[in-house]
Amino acid sequence: MLRRKLRLSLPAALATPLLLTGCFDDQRDAASDSPDAGERISVAMLQPPRSGLNPLSDDAFKLSRWSNAETLIRLDANNDPQPLLATEWEQLDDQTWRFLIRDGVIFHDSTELTADDVVNALNAATQAAPKPRILDGVNMTVEADGDNAVIVRTEKTDPLIPNRLSSPQLAILAAGAYGEDGRVNPIEAGTGPFVLKEINGTTSAKLDRFDDYWGEPATIAGIDADYVSDGTARAAALRTGTADVVEAIPVSQVALLDQALVHEVPMPRTNTLYLNTQSGPMADPGLRAAAREAIDRSAIVNTVYEGRADIAEGLLGPALAWASAYRSPIDNRTAPKAPGGTEITLATFTDRAELPEVAVLLEQQLTRAGFKVTQEVREYAHIESDALAGEFDAFILSRATVLDSGDPVAYMYSDFACEGSFNIAQLCDPAVDEALANAAQQPTGEARRQAIIAAETAILRTDAAIPMLHERVIQGESARVANAERDPRERMLITEKTAIDTDSES
Repeated sequence: MLRRKLRLSLPAALATPLLLTGCFDDQRDAASDSPDAGERISVAMLQPPRSGLNPLSDDAFKLSRWSNAETLIRLDANNDPQPLLATEWEQLDDQTWRFLIRDGVIFHDSTELTADDVVNALNAATQAAPKPRILDGVNMTVEADGDNAVIVRTEKTDPLIPNRLSSPQLAILAAGAYGEDGRVNPIEAGTGPFVLKEINGTTSAKLDRFDDYWGEPATIAGIDADYVSDGTARAAALRTGTADVVEAIPVSQVALLDQALVHEVPMPRTNTLYLNTQSGPMADPGLRAAAREAIDRSAIVNTVYEGRADIAEGLLGPALAWASAYRSPIDNRTAPKAPGGTEITLATFTDRAELPEVAVLLEQQLTRAGFKVTQEVREYAHIESDALAGEFDAFILSRATVLDSGDPVAYMYSDFACEGSFNIAQLCDPAVDEALANAAQQPTGEARRQAIIAAETAILRTDAAIPMLHERVIQGESARVANAERDPRERMLITEKTAIDTDSES
């Protein structure tokens, strides 16, 4: 079918906001010193980049949230694909798609977008090690079809190719961004309304308005982004007016803020306890079942999240409104086995302020059930590799379930398939793989949704993952900000429409 163009310790916690105040104020002072600078916006980001803002990693979502790097496709509110750098597309056969490339698009390095650039960018993604999550289980080749179209072929039938090409990890950058060593440098390489000018390690980044943008020009002059992993410091930056937009305000800080500056949106993000199915005590299905029965979800929601979350009924939450209608009780579940003092290591990370608190409450609940629990809590950058290597018996993760494609099959495959690249539970179950393969082959619509819930059921039956709650976006915006995006998928934040109302500062 042809798709056509649609037009800390307490002293440290107290000190950090003061340091940030100086940082943000210095940025604003520097901007005001330039007579033609215009209004800039300051953003306090949740996490620093993990790979130098390499768009083939999770850092791609920062570039997307800054409207810097663009993809062939974008998703609408219903997760349906819409044109972006591709203006139309059609499926030629079960394994072949053709995408028409938008004319008149200029990269930030002043080169013009061509079909060859698209081929180069997508081939870099398919050859990356590791590949972007969105390509887990996908063997894809891309070739130019003239100057203004590309052909995408897959080894297997894949009805989600347009959705996959919306992933920020498949953004199209200028040819000069891609080095022979596999590294990607996003500075002055995107096509969006803001051009990345500076990468200051894990401290900050600076973007300016790109005046040759193919679409509607940006309203503001630029973006000053600081990485502020401490939730108390992010909230303080909003409260003191030193940041205009703040990601992921901790629930514990909401009551301290002007409620008019706090915006809450249900999101497809599930707080899940992953259990190691391959090694250690949790390889015993009976002990995994005991952990499942020990968890009091309502206590976690009401105590840690102060009621600002939804109790999980499955892996997929209320942000996917259709999911609950397809569920039925799970049968043939393993019976719990008495833990009898079994020692387990429970791990999580500090970057999301609620997770260490969840760990404390979970330790209490698991201890009451008969486990002996040792906690390990670090920054995410310092714990991810150990989690993926199966070093922990249990791991608490806040996981976006439709982040990449707008469809949960990619997340389920990545986290629970034998060959999944983010398989913290170390799960390899033939029934799960079969259910995931079936879901992946279904066309979008009713049949696919039924297959997705069947796969969810197969996963939950193993007790490899115990969903606890579904989170909500709690985003802070100063009174001077207009049109910041409140995106449940966390792909968009500052766009060409985002503006600063200077009258509100008086």
